[in-house]
Amino acid sequence: MAEQVIRIRLKSFDHRLVDQSAQEIVDTAKRTGAQVKGPIPLPTRKERYTVLISPHVNKDARDQYEIRTHKRLLDIVDPTDKTVDALMKLDLAAGVDVQIKLS
Repeated sequence: MAEQVIRIRLKSFDHRLVDQSAQEIVDTAKRTGAQVKGPIPLPTRKERYTVLISPHVNKDARDQYEIRTHKRLLDIVDPTDKTVDALMKLDLAAGVDVQIKLS
């Protein structure tokens, strides 16, 4: 039978929150006896927006804004029931999006 893997993807605009949440997940999984692969940093997505400052003319006067989305990937191999329960009870930061896949 193939081994069970929990794949966790974390996304946030703040890289410190992503790293802190990933560390909490790794510590929790290792404390319950599961093997953890990661956190693996995925490419950061940069969205840039250019806005005209002037309401009428002056096309050269512009402001540029950027939003960066930081991502991390974690694999938990052969999780026990204790691991799943501990991960469900884990309280992560509010600015972190968590996606979980079982395979």
